[in-house]
Amino acid sequence: MEYQLLDKINFPSDLRSLKKSDLQNLSNELRNKTIKTVSKTGGHLGAGLGVIELTVALHYVFNTPRDKLIWDVGHQAYPHKILTGRKKRIETLRKKDGLYGFVKRTESEYDPFGTAHSSTSVSAGLGIKIAKDINNDDANVICVLGDGALSAGLAYEGLNNAGALKKRLIVILNDNKMSIDKPVGAMSTYLTKLLSSKSYSNIRSIIKKFSKNLPDNLSKTLYRTEEFSKGMLSGGTLFEELGFYYLGPIDGHNINELVSILENIKNNKIDKPIFLHCITKKGKGYKPAEKSDDKFHGVNEFDVNTGESLLKTNSKSYSKIFGETLTNLAESDEKIVAITAAMMSGTGLNIFKDKFTKRFFDVGIAEQHAVTMAAGLATENFKPYVAIYSTFLQRAYDQIIHDVAIQKLPVRFAIDRAGQVGSDGPTHAGSFDITYLTTLPNFIVMAPSSQNELIKMIKASTLIDDCPSAFRYPRGTGVLNDINSVPEIEIGKGYIFNKGSDVAILNLGTRLEACLEASNILNQNNIYPTIADARFAKPLDTKLIDNLLDNHKYLITIEEGAIGGFASHVLNYIHNIRVKRNSNVVKNIFFPDKFINHMKPEEQYKEIKMDSKSIVNKILKLYDNKVIEIKNYNLQEK
Repeated sequence: MEYQLLDKINFPSDLRSLKKSDLQNLSNELRNKTIKTVSKTGGHLGAGLGVIELTVALHYVFNTPRDKLIWDVGHQAYPHKILTGRKKRIETLRKKDGLYGFVKRTESEYDPFGTAHSSTSVSAGLGIKIAKDINNDDANVICVLGDGALSAGLAYEGLNNAGALKKRLIVILNDNKMSIDKPVGAMSTYLTKLLSSKSYSNIRSIIKKFSKNLPDNLSKTLYRTEEFSKGMLSGGTLFEELGFYYLGPIDGHNINELVSILENIKNNKIDKPIFLHCITKKGKGYKPAEKSDDKFHGVNEFDVNTGESLLKTNSKSYSKIFGETLTNLAESDEKIVAITAAMMSGTGLNIFKDKFTKRFFDVGIAEQHAVTMAAGLATENFKPYVAIYSTFLQRAYDQIIHDVAIQKLPVRFAIDRAGQVGSDGPTHAGSFDITYLTTLPNFIVMAPSSQNELIKMIKASTLIDDCPSAFRYPRGTGVLNDINSVPEIEIGKGYIFNKGSDVAILNLGTRLEACLEASNILNQNNIYPTIADARFAKPLDTKLIDNLLDNHKYLITIEEGAIGGFASHVLNYIHNIRVKRNSNVVKNIFFPDKFINHMKPEEQYKEIKMDSKSIVNKILKLYDNKVIEIKNYNLQEK
């Protein structure tokens, strides 16, 4: 498709040559391009559609990349990528060797700070602004807080410090959920234009100068009267109290007003940080997104005309299995409560909320608060389930240690997106939770090898009432057998899936299927490994480990996590605790000591040598120290 204006724009410098009257048409074309791109690549659509006009206005008014523009959260930034030299590559978004789905410093000089987790922009922007001031560089630093990022404590910490330091940082709130509910209209826009103008700034300066000659109590009264009057008109009292010059709320889709106000902000050297409040509509301009409950927050490839996903599957995701199972258990256990941090649908807890609204809590992007609130619930004999993605749970590590583990409170952690997560890349991979949880005293850590095993672990967790516990599971779908006959599991006990000889594979998590595929190849070449499923990273099933060591020459462990996790605890048992002297060869397969770039999950596991073929080669090296060709080796990639 040809675009009259967008085809001429490769960088923001091209954009700035346009007439102001052209900007709305450019915005329309940019919105269309964004929709068509995400329909082919999948990814985050709704948030980007909400900032089309804001993106155009910011690059039109400010001199990027000299002026630093930080997008928080990063999935707002697809339109920004199109305007900043990446238009021709935009359809490689989220693909192997393609553009990243979030903001990445190494990708472009227009991306001054990586933002994939939310609520970091104000703190990072303040650091950049301090550095600019030290270097006598008057470049602007602009932070765009959006898509719920203001619900996190880190954002307020940054705002508080910026206000105290009185640095001229520009913070823009992309309020697409009406989180600070004020009317948007002609009067509001007029007031914002007035408050951002030089004339109003001069009046404030006169008030300041005049008040200096008055007694302190009268001076403070005059100043507070002016601040209060402004707050009554515009609604910015909170941000004024934090030390910001508040402007808004304004219509974030009115390109002409946006440009006028941003030009006022740029040209008027206000001597304090500035907070501009924009009201936007998530999914703006695409009817299927506007009508959708989640506004097309995260989507697979879809039909542009209908909005229907092109990925059809009858399989249930692990997240949905968790949501359904917990909801079923809550039917007969009124002490079960569910907590998540702005990921209700992603974690499957929308199912729980529909049934038990009063026992469901979405705390926003506030993982620390979620964990400590759960700890409080546990002290009152409730059974809190905290469902958070592995990568986001990292934010709450101090609370996990101090508020949960030390006090041995039975908080249950449902850790979604464990392991590699495909196109969302290293910022969203669940690489470290096995390591950072198994190092803690008083913790039980489980990892199911299948959806049936996940159901068993959720049921088992309801009975753990004397310590914290966690079960981790991957993104995506799996095989689910008859759930009506799911037996219970014993805490700390694994099992042998099939018996062999000579070599044993001890699996933790969903690599079991790859282990079985590897075993089938090896069987056809007269090698018959024993396959065991550990189930628990902590406590270890030491009797199972003893059994495998006593009856095999070789032991290989495999887990979907970084060094320092399951394998480390197995090795510690073998070398430091096990009484019987060990003469076995023990090898470990875990994530390499690097961050894995975005690509399809199966490509990631192949790259890090955790696919079935790599497991075969690992075992063959035990026998003759080299990789050899064997028959029936051509597995169909999944």
